[in-house]
Amino acid sequence: MHFNLPELIKSLGYFGVWGIIFAESGLLIGFFLPGDSLLFTAGFVASQNLLNIWVLIFGAFVCAVLGDNVGYFTGHKFGRKLFDKDDSWLFRKKHIVKTQDFYEKHGKKTIVLARFVPIVRTFAPIVAGIGAMHYRSFMSYNLVGGFVWTFGITLLGFFLGKTLPAEQLDKYLLPIIGLIIVVSLLPSIIHVIQENRANK
Repeated sequence: MHFNLPELIKSLGYFGVWGIIFAESGLLIGFFLPGDSLLFTAGFVASQNLLNIWVLIFGAFVCAVLGDNVGYFTGHKFGRKLFDKDDSWLFRKKHIVKTQDFYEKHGKKTIVLARFVPIVRTFAPIVAGIGAMHYRSFMSYNLVGGFVWTFGITLLGFFLGKTLPAEQLDKYLLPIIGLIIVVSLLPSIIHVIQENRANK
């Protein structure tokens, strides 16, 4: 999926990008979706005048914030029942536990930081809802995190696309997307390594 992102974005358009951002932010099944690389590549595609950058970003921002709200109310409503839920191919209890550890370490700013950490990004609002974080506080951090994530990563792709020569776009796009995927997964990889060491 990652390697066809430019074509996917051209095919799906605004609503496809926005839908994926919403699902990754707010639905339990969205944790495997490529949020960072999607936003970056969408910005890159917009730099070629195939999408309007401001319509793209504003919609992504709204969907990211709405998605986190759905996650928050999911956690608030179902709470500890999620810990009793059996593992399935779509749900792993360890994702909730991992996010809770992240939350305990970073506090309320987890809602901002989690935007840049795959998997944690999906479960952070759910854990905030479970922990009965005051909604006004949650919404404040949600707005900041959603803004920094959607505007920052999408504009990064946009401006990079504008600076590269047109004939070299294809040459650089795939390595850059690969790098973004690796960097975004790095915190999770480090966490797994540290966890394995601790268990030995």
